[in-house]
Amino acid sequence: MNKLLTPIILVALFAAQWFIPAQMIYQQEAVLTEGTPYKFKTIPIDPSDPLRGKYIVLNYEMNKLKITDSSLFNVDEFYVYIENDTNGFAQATHASAQKMDNMQDYIKVDSGYFYEDTIHFQLPFNRFYMEESKAYEAEVYVRNATRDTLPLNCYGLVYIKEGQAILKNVIVDEISIKDYVLKNRTE
Repeated sequence: MNKLLTPIILVALFAAQWFIPAQMIYQQEAVLTEGTPYKFKTIPIDPSDPLRGKYIVLNYEMNKLKITDSSLFNVDEFYVYIENDTNGFAQATHASAQKMDNMQDYIKVDSGYFYEDTIHFQLPFNRFYMEESKAYEAEVYVRNATRDTLPLNCYGLVYIKEGQAILKNVIVDEISIKDYVLKNRTE
């Protein structure tokens, strides 16, 4: 009986080992293909993590919201509801401690500090990983682009679906940051 049970357990473990990552990949791809794209204005810096590699940390202009709901004062996480403003950038419309039953896109955020009637928060998609040889140049281009006074200059392209958010790209002057680095290397 033991000899029969061992192969069955091994096959089940092997299947689970492949099923779980495949399901995670499927969920991420569903957000990218079926989710709503939003543009989040950025203010980046460039750290390096020896375990994870080079990435650009993105700080977003949309990091606070005026609220009247006192239940958000003492929570670690809450839901922020998103829509596009007149310029096509994401803006927070309202916040809630519990998920609301409306059709508006939302994301779960980490609570920051509260001052007067404004709550600050940290968006969950604040790192954009890049090939190591391009990361520093990309950070320099993005930093310079965020200093520019022209609108629509630098933003994170984020897809949102049912509370899941995926940072697909960082856009500088309407060009993907990866392409922007390659283009400016050749000039």
